[in-house]
Amino acid sequence: MFRKILIANRGEIAVRILRACHELGIRCVAVFSDVDRKSLHVRLADEAYPIGPAPSRESYLSIEKIIDVARRSGCDAIHPGYGFLAENAALPRACTEAGITFIGPGAEAMEALGSKTAGRQLARRCDVPTVPGANDPIENPDDAQALSQNMGFPVLLKAVAGGGGKGMRVVTCDAEFRPAWRDASSEALNAFGDARLYLEKYLEKPRHIEIQILADAHGRVVSLGERECSVQRRHQKVIEEAPSLVVTPELRKKMGDAAVRLARAGGYVNAGTVEFLVDAHLNFYFLEVNTRLQVEHPVTEQVTGLDLVKLQIAIAADHRLPFAWETITPRGHAMEVRLYAEDPDNKFFPSPGKILSCHAPSGPGIRLDEGVYEGWTVPMDYDPLLSKLIAWGNSREETIARLRRALGEYTVTGIKTNAGLFRRILAEPDFLRGEIHTKWLDELLQRSSSVARSFDEDPKTDHAADAAAIAAALWQTNFSEKSSGQPSSGQESCRPSRWKQEGRRQQLDRRP
Repeated sequence: MFRKILIANRGEIAVRILRACHELGIRCVAVFSDVDRKSLHVRLADEAYPIGPAPSRESYLSIEKIIDVARRSGCDAIHPGYGFLAENAALPRACTEAGITFIGPGAEAMEALGSKTAGRQLARRCDVPTVPGANDPIENPDDAQALSQNMGFPVLLKAVAGGGGKGMRVVTCDAEFRPAWRDASSEALNAFGDARLYLEKYLEKPRHIEIQILADAHGRVVSLGERECSVQRRHQKVIEEAPSLVVTPELRKKMGDAAVRLARAGGYVNAGTVEFLVDAHLNFYFLEVNTRLQVEHPVTEQVTGLDLVKLQIAIAADHRLPFAWETITPRGHAMEVRLYAEDPDNKFFPSPGKILSCHAPSGPGIRLDEGVYEGWTVPMDYDPLLSKLIAWGNSREETIARLRRALGEYTVTGIKTNAGLFRRILAEPDFLRGEIHTKWLDELLQRSSSVARSFDEDPKTDHAADAAAIAAALWQTNFSEKSSGQPSSGQESCRPSRWKQEGRRQQLDRRP
């Protein structure tokens, strides 16, 4: 097993990897930009080294700086987490040249599967159905626009590198194409250092289902089942769950077989995710492979009892997977929400600033993967993910009930968060029935915006009842004062007012 691992990341995923390493008795080295000097992952690490100013291209995306720190600190492995360099084949190549183990797939497998265009080509050779679209990156926007016209709008522009919804734009007509191309290319360059794009036909209202795979260097490749990731805002996942309500045992087997077949063909080793779109008739289409650990990996951990980070480390250390696909029996239901420092009532603008106080929920079936603490200042330079709140239950209904309760306990002051958005989603009848698709949340947000409803409000709030209670309290106070000719005094003044009593009753009635 490794002696010391450098974690080439920040935030909650760096903390998650640190904790797994410490449980395995492995020392950890953190890296940090100037604005992350006081971050939680820096506090928890055994050693920490600065790697430059806040812009990610000058710090977390600098392979040269990360390899230099790994050498100087005596690390024998590097874990990239997700985002930043996690899907950049140049990092595993640099690790090999430096004699350092990369905890993830090799550069060749990353290029064969991690590139969305190369992955589509391999999928077709493996008889895995794909969404119609380009087979190669498109350098010239004129060529891309001509292909869009031939395919018919709407189309989806996608970054060749990376993931997480970055570098993606839906184009519905010719007039939108050039601005969308410019914005997607610029976003991809800033996020992944690669501006290349390709396009595919945009499917109307599909589900986003992904298969978690693990593969060791000894030929064993296993599927750990699916995750439902259809609740998205502008192509960015916000809620994930396992299992999916619509995936039948037969479909699960077909998708799992396709994912394993693809991983074998690409020579894949370590943890990865094969993503699919599923239509209303349960036809599935290959979307892409994420050649890294996913943000939503905890929901798979909760239903399988496995620790994916520890398994990643073990596979990188040349251990064999200790189980076969057939022995994995998921139990119960798990759901995750991504808690961001953003304001849903102000177009989801980021909400950087100092966290004045925070309270973490707990109790049966609740897990919180977080990268923040009270007194820390959330910077404005990176993705504003604060924490991931995960609930597990014996059924989907119990899981939702626990997640509601945990969201009621979760408090952060000093900044805005999107916790209120999740409280509303978990009360939506469509969501409770599992009738969701990749545009469902965007449509919900449009409806909510049209009625100017705040996402911090309890969706069960009865405003008419509130108004009646306030009016009754005001009338009673006014009537009492007129009857006596003056405000109450003496012992009467020590009693709580009707206003306060009614307000407390309303608060108790609304508690989750």
